[in-house]
Amino acid sequence: MSAVQLTGQMTAPPERCDAVRAAMDEHIRLSRAEAGCLFFELRETEPGVFEVSELFQNRAAFDAHQDRTRASAWFKITGDLPRDYDVADL
Repeated sequence: MSAVQLTGQMTAPPERCDAVRAAMDEHIRLSRAEAGCLFFELRETEPGVFEVSELFQNRAAFDAHQDRTRASAWFKITGDLPRDYDVADL
């Protein structure tokens, strides 16, 4: 099985940025602790622009991460924000 990489960015309007920033540390911690997570980085590169880079051991680990994320506080805060992500099998 090949690794799966996600890269891209999410954007938040100014009135939502504080909530996104407040939720980031926990989302990063939980993501990095997941089985099969090889790399997870999330950072604000400019106000309201959040860059993400993820690498998971295989598709099953990546899918489990997506499932966990959709059931998380992070998704409640960010689920409707615009995302421009690329997902690739390596």
